[in-house]
Amino acid sequence: MLSYLKGTLADIQKQGGHRVMLTMDVNQVGYDLQITSRFLSELPPLGEPLQAFCHLQIRDDQPVIFGFASRSERDVFRQLVSVSGIGPQMAMALLDTLGFQELIQAVVSGNTRLISRTKGVGAKTAERLILELKTKLAEWRQQSGLTLTPGGGPMANVQEEVEMTLLALGYTNGEIMQALQVVGRSSTLAKNDNTEDWIREAIAWLSQSS
Repeated sequence: MLSYLKGTLADIQKQGGHRVMLTMDVNQVGYDLQITSRFLSELPPLGEPLQAFCHLQIRDDQPVIFGFASRSERDVFRQLVSVSGIGPQMAMALLDTLGFQELIQAVVSGNTRLISRTKGVGAKTAERLILELKTKLAEWRQQSGLTLTPGGGPMANVQEEVEMTLLALGYTNGEIMQALQVVGRSSTLAKNDNTEDWIREAIAWLSQSS
């Protein structure tokens, strides 16, 4: 029903937590959209042109428009809310905490620990999310042509150990995910389940990029 809006940025209101509201002026009509704080950092100055992809949610007769920077992010949001027990606010929190590419990576690789870092998302919810969306998101990612790690990063049985080691060495979650995506492009490493090899390659890349 509502795919996207194109107009100018009229107002921004930060409501705390993951809730950020923006107002778009579209042909002299103001539309309020809830967005993530990640999208906030990409917005142009007030009065400048803006396009946002949208999802209209009607609950208790109160329509809410959720806005996204890309069609891909909006599509992932729709996949998230299709899972039992995950409402639109939890879906927005997941996207805001991890970013949609890292979230897809976590689901496809079965990384419950990473998904559970989102406030309000427990281990059982993370497991259900992976169970219901792992195959769907892997297929969607391939069909959409979204560029991520070809090998999907480390295999699920070694990824947690790799991440814990790198976190202990002082690297951030964002740095670790980026490193694993980059070094995972090696066809040899992508099929490798040796934890030490992944750690060594990730540290080498992080040292060069710092």
